[in-house]
Amino acid sequence: MIKFLLFCCPKLNVIDENIELLIKTEYRIMKKLVVLGMGVCLVLAFASCKSSESAYKKAYEKAKQQELAEPQVEAPVEVTPVVAAPVTTTKVADTSGVRQEKVTVVSGNEGLKDYSIVAGSFGVKANAEGLKDWLDGQGYHSTIAFNADKAMYRVIVNSFADKAAAAEARDAFKAKYPNRSDFQGAWLLYRVY
Repeated sequence: MIKFLLFCCPKLNVIDENIELLIKTEYRIMKKLVVLGMGVCLVLAFASCKSSESAYKKAYEKAKQQELAEPQVEAPVEVTPVVAAPVTTTKVADTSGVRQEKVTVVSGNEGLKDYSIVAGSFGVKANAEGLKDWLDGQGYHSTIAFNADKAMYRVIVNSFADKAAAAEARDAFKAKYPNRSDFQGAWLLYRVY
């Protein structure tokens, strides 16, 4: 039995070497076939995506024939003079209501008169003080008033004795700051004692 194994072993080694050689050869052949197949696919892909020149020529010829077949008629354009209407400015009556509130002055040197322009209302005093400081920096002598019923701090830009002057000043204030949406909501306050 040992003699048999010794006799067969060299043959087994030769067979193993032959099998390995066959596998390597088949692998190389398959690798070449895969690369060749991918190359063919690429060539077909580029060839199929190419636009045909004849299709463009046909479309161009058809459009040219339609253009020549339709006669172009230009209608005369009539020019009418524009008459400018006179611009009239009318003073719009103040239709906005005036809020009546009982307020007490919290900070500010100015005493409140009957009608005041409120630029902002805040539930937190620090926010009201921030707006007051900003308005003071802009040249206003603003005041903070507190409404105890609603627990709101009102930042007052200016105060007037009559409603007409207060409404005019409010509109001027809004016009001065057109980009500030919070100031566009400015309103009049009638102080109740």
